[in-house]
Amino acid sequence: MSNATAEKPSALPSFLRSQVGGLPRPFWALWSGTVVNRLGTMVIPFTGVFLTQNRGLSVAAAGLVMGVFGAGSLLSQLLAGVLADRIGRRATLSGGMVATAAFMLALGYSTSLPAILASMFALGLVVDIYRPASNALVADLISPEERPRAYGLLFWGINLGYSIGVTAGGWLAELGFLWLFWIDAVSSVVFAVLVWRAVPETRPRADRSAGGFGVVLRDRVMVGFTLVALGNALVYSQTLTMLPVAMTEVVKLSPGQYGLAMALNGVLIVVVQPLVSGWLGRRDPARTFALGLAVMGAGFAMTAYVTSVWGLTATIAVWTAGEIVTAGIPGAVVAALAPAELRGRYAGLFGFSWSLAAVLAPVLGGPLLELGSQALWFTIGGVGAASAVGMLLLGPAIRRRSA
Repeated sequence: MSNATAEKPSALPSFLRSQVGGLPRPFWALWSGTVVNRLGTMVIPFTGVFLTQNRGLSVAAAGLVMGVFGAGSLLSQLLAGVLADRIGRRATLSGGMVATAAFMLALGYSTSLPAILASMFALGLVVDIYRPASNALVADLISPEERPRAYGLLFWGINLGYSIGVTAGGWLAELGFLWLFWIDAVSSVVFAVLVWRAVPETRPRADRSAGGFGVVLRDRVMVGFTLVALGNALVYSQTLTMLPVAMTEVVKLSPGQYGLAMALNGVLIVVVQPLVSGWLGRRDPARTFALGLAVMGAGFAMTAYVTSVWGLTATIAVWTAGEIVTAGIPGAVVAALAPAELRGRYAGLFGFSWSLAAVLAPVLGGPLLELGSQALWFTIGGVGAASAVGMLLLGPAIRRRSA
C-alpha cells in the first residue's frame, strides 16, 4: 500500500465533522441535557393508562384530567417566553425542570381526584417550560448560518431519547408506575443541573423600550408563521390522537401491529435526519419548510386508503420524510424574526401553537373520524397543503428579515 493511500483521510470523520463540528460546548451541554430528559420521558405517554388502571378513574374522569393538563400547557409557553426574557434562559430552563420533577412526583403519589387534577394542571404548566428558553439559548449561542443544523440536532436528540424512553417506559410500567415517575423526575433534575453548570446566561441586557407580547402580536410575519406552525402541529398531532384510534378501531390493526409500524418513524428520523440536516440547512427555509409540510400532508391524506399494516407503514414513511425535511427550520425562522431581547417571547408564541394544536387535534379529529376515514385524512392533508401555501406566501418577508 502506498504512503499516499495510507495517509488518505477517512471520509467518515470528515462527514461527521461537517454534521456536528463547529458548535460551541454550551450547545452540546444543552443537547446532552435534552437527550437525558427525553430518555426519562416515560410518564406522559402512559398517563391515560396510569389514571384508568392504577388510579381507577373512569374514562370520562381521565379525559377531564388530560384536559386540565392541556389547559396548563396552553399557559406554559407564553409564561415561559416572558420568563426567558426577564429572568434569563438558564434560570427559566433549570427552574422549569426542577419544578417538573417536583410535580411529577406529586402526581405519582396523588390518589384523590382533586389532588390528581391539581398535580396535572401544575405539571402541564411546567413540563415544557424549557422549550422557549432552549430555543432562545440556541439563537443566542449559534450564528444564523448554523442555526438550522443546531435546531436539527436538537430535534434528532429529542426523537432519539424519546423513542428509547417510551420503549423502556412500557416495560417499567409493568413493574410499577412509580418507577416511571421517579425516572422522569431524576432525568429532569439532571437536565437542570447540566444547564446550570455548563451553559452561561445569554439573555441580552433588559431593554424597557423593547416592549412585551404586544410587539410580538403586532409582528404580522411572526403571527403568520405561527398560523403555519399551528397547521403543521395539527397535522402531526394526529399521530398522538386520531391515528392510533383509526388504525385499531377502523382498520382493525392490533396494538402490536400499530406499534411496530410506528417504530419506523423513530428509526427513519434517527438514521436519516443527521445525514441530511446540514444540506437542508443550506436551502431556502421557506421553500424547504413548505416542501416538508406538503409531503406530510400527502402522507396523512394517503392514510384514507390504508387497509393493512403494510399500507400504514408506507404512509408513515411518507409523512416521516416530510417531518425530516421540516426539522430544524421553525426554530431558525423564529430566531431570525425575533429581536434578541424578545427571543423568549417569540419562541413562546411559537410553542403556544403546538400546545393549542394538542388541545384542538382530538376535538376536531374525533367528529371527522365519525364521518369516515376519508373525511378525517383528506381534511388533514388539506391542512398540510394550506400550511405549505401559507409558508410560500410568507417566504419573501422571511427572506427580507433574515437578510
